[in-house]
Order: sequence, then structure tokens, then C-alpha cells
Amino acid sequence: MVDTFIIVICALISYLLHAAWRTLVSELADLAVPYRERRISFREFMEELSPRQVAVKQLKQQFLEALQANNAQKVMQILHTGKLDIDTVLEVDDPSMVLASYKQGYWLPGYKLEKSWAMGIHVCVMYNALETALVLLQEGAAVNRMPNGKTPLHVACEVSNSDCVALLLAHGAKVSSLSLSGHTPLHYCITRESVECAQQLIVKGAKVNMPSQSHDEETPLHTVARFGVPELLALYLNHGASVDAVNFLQETPLMTAAFWAFDPKEQIYSQDHHLVCRLLLDHHADPNLQEEDHKTALHKAAWNCDHVLMQMLLEAGADSRSMDINGCAPIQYLLKVTDVRPMAIPELCYQLLLNFDAARIYPPQFHKVLQSCHNYPRAVEIMVNSYERLKPTKKWRTAIPDDCYKRHKNFYDSLFAVCTNTPRSLLHLTRCAIRSSLRRLCHRGVAQLPLPTPMKKYLLLEPEGILY
Repeated sequence: MVDTFIIVICALISYLLHAAWRTLVSELADLAVPYRERRISFREFMEELSPRQVAVKQLKQQFLEALQANNAQKVMQILHTGKLDIDTVLEVDDPSMVLASYKQGYWLPGYKLEKSWAMGIHVCVMYNALETALVLLQEGAAVNRMPNGKTPLHVACEVSNSDCVALLLAHGAKVSSLSLSGHTPLHYCITRESVECAQQLIVKGAKVNMPSQSHDEETPLHTVARFGVPELLALYLNHGASVDAVNFLQETPLMTAAFWAFDPKEQIYSQDHHLVCRLLLDHHADPNLQEEDHKTALHKAAWNCDHVLMQMLLEAGADSRSMDINGCAPIQYLLKVTDVRPMAIPELCYQLLLNFDAARIYPPQFHKVLQSCHNYPRAVEIMVNSYERLKPTKKWRTAIPDDCYKRHKNFYDSLFAVCTNTPRSLLHLTRCAIRSSLRRLCHRGVAQLPLPTPMKKYLLLEPEGILY
């Protein structure tokens, strides 16, 4: 009897628990219905609001429109009604996120944010409403608040509005305030048009060596090196910026500029980034510093197949044999990207490295050169001519596609004719002996030899289109 009673009680409790669970799941499912599926119309929304709330909402909209139109008189009229606080937060269209800044690690939705929060002074700065901004500041608008992560001064620097920067600084804007992402106003000066903004910030005490309080820990010098703004870089250097400052990854501004000098999407090289590198080297930036993976600026330039920058770095003393954490020298980086840099001139890159005493590819692995450079016979010629002799393996021929071999038949026929067990010509062996004695001084030393120009080019591995 007792057992039966216990069984009945347990069954009842189980039934009640299942019923409660089904109710809870049903309520959660209702809450999970996407907003767009239960969206109400604007009229229905307005009907749910009280008359006072409707009036405030309409007043905010009028206030925002007056700010965007730089209608200072209308702004004054609205403020004098006393129904709207001067620092009220507005919702503003901001597809480019000029007003917004988020801390690293914050969750963000997968779609692009279209709106940001801002006070009236932010809106004035964003829309270059200088007269209205002056009115707000005279009426006591807060100048250092950041409803969506940026102060008005951050916004003024991002839009390169030097007049607004001057106005904000005159009314007490903090020159080194941090955005929510941990950046100072100086970090937001990233165009030529913002040079005057940066000048005003520095005059007011902005620190050119202050790293961001974000995960990257970049100084303003890193920022302008990444965006390639030589005018700003020169300004910072003239005001004592540390030329070899490092970020979180131990990268210097020189490494940053070297990496960003190439746009892989557009397949173009930036002359502005080259000028940034030139300025940094002229101010004694060390080209042999290594970041956390032991890559130097030359590794990054080789990865971009950027012969202009490679020559600049090598002439400044960059070590052509420096190895990264994986034991790869710049010439290995060059091999990896030769066939994916259509706008590059790879033969010049190989020629530069070898004339600055770069370590040659291990002969049994030379087939990898043919795999990467078979469409660039001039590059292959330069590499082959850097050896006294080179013995082919079975992998050589298979590394060259048949259609490529046909296109460059004369060259590849000469390659297999020259690379045998027999020594190369006496002229070539003489070239190798001279280059071996000069080593790293080859690039500069050959130019000083009392030889005719064609012979100097021969010593410097100038390609001729055929091997002999």
C-alpha cells in the first residue's frame, strides 16, 4: 500500500515538472520571435506613447535637423523652451561609425551598425556646423562626454575639422582623452587634411609617444605609418616621436609602413608609404629590429615583392640573411609570393638580395625556385647565375609546366644545356670569384671598379634572357 502511494506521488510530481517545463519553453519561444516578425507600425508605436512622450520625440527630431542644417537660431529657440536638455543624447545616422568607438572584446552584431548615439555638440562637429557648435558651447554644452565612445574632439580629428578642434580646445576639451577603444585624439589624425588638427593638439600638450590603451598599443607614429601620411609623420618626428617605438607585436613604425606599402586588393604600391619609410630611415630608424616572430622590415618588403622599398632598406643596412622564427630569410618570403604579385618586378628583388649577399637557395631544393618563378625566366636566370655551377635534379623539369616551357623554350633549353656536370664558362667563373670576394659590398663595390658599364651589369647579375 505504501509503495503504491509513493509511486503515485512520484508520478504526480513528474507530471507537474513536465507541465512547468513545457510552459517555460513556450514562453521562451515567444520571446525568441525576431523583432522584424512582431514589428509594429510607426503610428501604432506613437499611439502607445503618451502625448508628452510624443512631444519630446518630435522636439528631439527638430533639434537634430536644426543641428545638421547649422541653424543656430532654431537651436536657440528649442533650448530656450526649457523642454530639452542641451546635452540630451540623440540617435544619429552614422554608417561610417564616425561617432562610435567600441572597446576590444565587446560583442558586436554581424551586420553593420547604421546609427550612433551623440549629443548636439558631436552632431555639430560631424556636420561642420561651426556656428551652432559655438552657440552650444556658450550655452554650457559638455565638451568631454562620449555617449557612443568618442568625445567631440575625437570626432573633430576623425573628420579633419581643424576649426572645430580649435573651438573645442578653447572650451576645455581634454587633449589626451581616451575613446572607449583606448585611442587619443591624435590617433584619429590619419589624413593630410588633419595635419593642422595634429599641430593644435601638440601645441596644447598632446603626447606624440603615448601608446593607445587598446590591444595594439600603437603610438600615433604607428598610426600614420599604417595609413601612409608623410606630412603627419614628419610633424611627429620633429616633435620628438620615438622612431623605433614598438607596439604590442613589437613592430616598429618602419615595419608597419613596409607591410602596408602594398595594397593586395588593388595590386598597387604606395609612394606615400615609401616616403614614410624614407623619412624614418633618414631619422635613423633601425632596419634590423625584429618583431615577435623575428621578422624585420625587409621580410615584409620581400613579402610584398616591393623592390623600391627593398633597395631602400638594404642600402640602409638591412641584413639580407636575417631569419624569422621559422628560419626563413627574406629570399624565402620572396619565393612564396613571386607568382601572386602580378604588378611586381621579381627579378629586381632577387637581384637586390643576391647583390647584398643574401643566402642562396640550397641547390637540391632549386626546383622550388622553378615552381615559383617558371613564369619569370629573368628571375630564374639571376638565381642560376649566382652559383658557380648548379646540377639539375629530376624535379626540375616537372616543376616547369609544359605550356610555360613552350613560351620560353629558348631560355629553358639554355638552362638545361648550362646546368650539367661540366663547369660553366671562364667568364662566369670570374664573375663568381669577384662577387665572392666583395660579398655584401658587391652592390656598392662593383660600381667603383674601373670596368666598362656592360661588365659591371654582368657582375651584378643583370639578366640577358639566355644562359651560357
